[in-house]
Amino acid sequence: MRIATITNWAYGITLLLTFGSGGAFMAAMRADTDEREAVERRSAYVRIADDVELIVERMTEQAQLYAARGEPAHKRAWQRDREGIAVIDRTIAQLRNTSLPRSLYNELAIADEDADRIEAIEQAAIAAVDRGDSAAARALLYGNDYITLSAQLSRAVDTFKADVRAWADRDLAAARDRADRWDDIARLLLGLTAALFLSVLYFILARRVARPLAKMSGVVTRMAERDYETDLPDDRTQDEIGEVTQALRLFRRNSIERERLERERDEDRRVKDLISRMMHRMQGCDIEAELADVVACYAPQIFPDLAGHIFVYDHARGRLDTIGRWQGPRLSLPDFAPTFCWGLRRGHSHRSNARGEDICCQHLGDITDEDCLCVPLMAQGGTVGMLYFEAAQGDGRFPDRAIYIDLMSENIGLALANIQLRATLGALATRDPLTGLSNRRHLDEMFNIERALAEGEGIPLACLMIDIDHFKRFNDEFGHDAGDLVMQHVAQVLKSHARERDLPCRYGGEEFTLLMPGRDSAAAAERAEDIRQTIRKVGLAWRGRPLPPVTVSIGVASYPVEADAASLISVADGALLAAKEGGRDRVVIAGTEPPGSPKRMRAAG
Repeated sequence: MRIATITNWAYGITLLLTFGSGGAFMAAMRADTDEREAVERRSAYVRIADDVELIVERMTEQAQLYAARGEPAHKRAWQRDREGIAVIDRTIAQLRNTSLPRSLYNELAIADEDADRIEAIEQAAIAAVDRGDSAAARALLYGNDYITLSAQLSRAVDTFKADVRAWADRDLAAARDRADRWDDIARLLLGLTAALFLSVLYFILARRVARPLAKMSGVVTRMAERDYETDLPDDRTQDEIGEVTQALRLFRRNSIERERLERERDEDRRVKDLISRMMHRMQGCDIEAELADVVACYAPQIFPDLAGHIFVYDHARGRLDTIGRWQGPRLSLPDFAPTFCWGLRRGHSHRSNARGEDICCQHLGDITDEDCLCVPLMAQGGTVGMLYFEAAQGDGRFPDRAIYIDLMSENIGLALANIQLRATLGALATRDPLTGLSNRRHLDEMFNIERALAEGEGIPLACLMIDIDHFKRFNDEFGHDAGDLVMQHVAQVLKSHARERDLPCRYGGEEFTLLMPGRDSAAAAERAEDIRQTIRKVGLAWRGRPLPPVTVSIGVASYPVEADAASLISVADGALLAAKEGGRDRVVIAGTEPPGSPKRMRAAG
């Protein structure tokens, strides 16, 4: 057979194989496109369902808050969310003519109808609040119909999302099968072409076809093994080989994009899981230091490239103090006034860097390559603290992380506000509002603890019972405000003479108690005498009128000498009674006679 005939036949066969392989790759590319479109459709439909559920939850929360508080801001927030549900209603109506199966559309429509019924109940409740009938509003928002509709909506949304995922997974499986089949066909055609080049037409098409196909075969294999870093042949010829190369480039680009999306999805799941775990830990925190430890533990895991502080606003000092830090931030001051931070001034996150994108906060040092972000912690309309993030070099990618940072700041702010609220309620429950001393309830709790400790370890425990002499005359002659001034004066003296672990309390009326762990009666009596002298030396005046000298009578008892632990307070109270019977303005130890008592005077006579 003539060489020309062989060449022509070989050329024809080669041409057919090349076109076949190019078509196979194009078909694989179209299958990948179908797969991506199926993923996008599934995400869009699930997002619509999530939006319905999220907006209904927000509307429910705002309606309930409006019913409970009656603040117009909650009503306005509910109305804004209502506009959002109207947009979703129109979107759902447009889905009727799409490729979404009728059964899935009906499920979504059912969920939308439940949302509309919930909206109607909430609208009625808001109208009731506007009429001043909060009870009727709460009855609507917490009634069985409302709870049943909410449960139906949740079930309808969950059913729709599950069915959408199943429907989309079937489309994805079919698209993947088509892509795999076309990939196999393409590799087979390329292999035949390479064999033909090597066996028959090597001396004609070696440089033009054989070498590019050999390289392309390796690329296809590596791409089939999900190695998308491989370099494609630089074939710019306008023939079938060039088309195949372009198809491979597009396939590689799509595969790399899919890998990137998967990595982002995994990273998003990781970060949200860490934030969820941090939120659970914060709910168990009782003090600010524990909350700071939780944040300092999880913040480096969530953002490994960011250092930071957590600040708490000290209302008494009007400054922000750091209670926790992680990964060694170096720019921010640990203690500064709120006016030093533009984020706190504006009530929004504020970014500071050397690129001049915005004005830098005054609490930061000289910025070189750092990128900083100040995030106010807000709760119940007020500032409770601030989160500070610092990227040591380059870009902190704060816009990309805004959703995570906002989620962290909202939950940290709420947790911090709850801790402060619990601390305030605890202080109100254990503190006397007039004197600032512990109240009788706190005394009973601490006395049981100290009594058990004293009995268990065999250490002394002393108690002072203090009563203001002739207190009634201050109220009768100068008014109750003057009496309050006298009690505050005595309370301040007790605070100044209390040592570590000592517990000064207002026992009731004008009586006070000082519990002194580790002190015997002699040391307690010496302290009592100092307190008595200090109270007596200070002259008080009320509205320009000098008050009579303030004196106190003090009874002293200690465990185990004068009393057993259980009756310590009552024994000290008996010593106080003896001090008052002995003439007041004196210190008496339980079991001894007060100086100047009638018995002592008779004995001396």
